[in-house]
This record gives sequence, structure tokens and C-alpha cells, in this order.
Amino acid sequence: MNRGTLQDTTIYSKALDEEIQLLIYLPPNYSPLYKYSVLIASDGKDYFQLGRISRIADELYENRQIENLIIVGVPYKNVKDRRSKYHPEGEQQLAYSRFIAQELVPYIDENYPTYQIGMGRALIGDSLAGTISLLTALRYPNTFGKVILHSPLVNEEILEKVENHKEVSAFSIYQVIGNEETAVKTGDGLLTDFLTPNRQLHVMLKNKGVSTFYDELNGDHTWKLWQPDIKRSLLNNFSL
Repeated sequence: MNRGTLQDTTIYSKALDEEIQLLIYLPPNYSPLYKYSVLIASDGKDYFQLGRISRIADELYENRQIENLIIVGVPYKNVKDRRSKYHPEGEQQLAYSRFIAQELVPYIDENYPTYQIGMGRALIGDSLAGTISLLTALRYPNTFGKVILHSPLVNEEILEKVENHKEVSAFSIYQVIGNEETAVKTGDGLLTDFLTPNRQLHVMLKNKGVSTFYDELNGDHTWKLWQPDIKRSLLNNFSL
């Protein structure tokens, strides 16, 4: 099987005032003569290592099942850094959204042959990385056309933001949650029900007319639940 290549690079973010590592997957037979859709993954290293997203993409290319796609992983530095950038109450979450939309997107568009339209760009994330992906799409609805959520943390603030959001037709949402995610231990040591608010979010999105895909999987809040879903999430959003 032909394998894609993984580039490991860094760019400086003005919004965050720091160097940010990027893991950029280019598919097999990548060529600047073709145009590519872009998938940006927060929890980027986890998606490559635990989610095996590049291997799955290779396989889908081999079988001619998905369109030309560049996957950009944005890793976090440590647990504290992750919470600061991804959590709705994190002090850097606004700046992180700005980095993704106003610095990373232009960098990718400048250096790779992309479609440069909202429907050609997607965000993906698990847990808090899903939360920040959704928040970023809400803030920049013309920049991102698709959001893939693996068990995002959904709280009152998120539900309120979705409820008040006007440009809902701008993007589609792919959302999965585990049916055992009723007492998930979060970073602050509390046990949190992820399942109920995810159900509420889905109903709210549907009622607002957002194009949605929703499924409840058997399992808890771990990569054991999300990893087997990577293939379907790619096919659902990027199939030929």
C-alpha cells in the first residue's frame, strides 16, 4: 500500500505568542497540480498516534474512497496547555481559535494547493479538542464547512452559543458519543455527564436546521471508542 508522508514543522503564532508544532499529512501521490480539502485536528498527535488517522486515510486512498485530503494535526504541549487552549473557560481558548482561523488556515492555503473555501475545510477533535473545534466553527462559520466531534465536552455555555448562533447553515456537524459517558473524570477531577448534554446539543442542532450526523456508540470516554470511528468519520465527510 502506498503511504502518505508526515511533515513535522512549527509556525509562530502571534495570537498565542508561541511556536506551535504542526503535523501535516500529505496523501500518497500528493501533487501541487491537484487541489486538496483540509482537515485540522486539535489533539493532533493523539489523532495520529492513538487514532491512527494517517494509516486509515492511506487505506481509504488505496481503495479510492476519499477525496484529496491534507490532515493538519495541532498537538498540545501538556495537560495544562490543553485545558488553557481548549476549555470554554480556558484563558487562551479565544486566542487559539484565532490562531486556527486567522494564522493556520492562511499558512496552509499559502503552502499547499487547497480549495480555499469553507466547504473545503473541516475541524476535528475529541473531548475538549472537540469543544474548541465547535467553538472555532461557530466563531468563523465562513472559514470552516465541517466539524467532526468525538465526545465533545458540552456545557451550558456551549449550548447557549449554539442556541444564539445565526449562521447555522454554514457548516455540517458529525457527532458521536459513548453510551457509557455518564460519569467521565475530567481534568478538574470532577465526574461529568457527557452523554446528556451531547444529546441536547444534537437535538438543538437538528432543530436549528444544521446538517447533522449523530450516533451513540457502545463504550466510554477513551480512544477505544473513537479510534474505530475514524474511518466512518472520514468517509462521511470526504467520500468520493
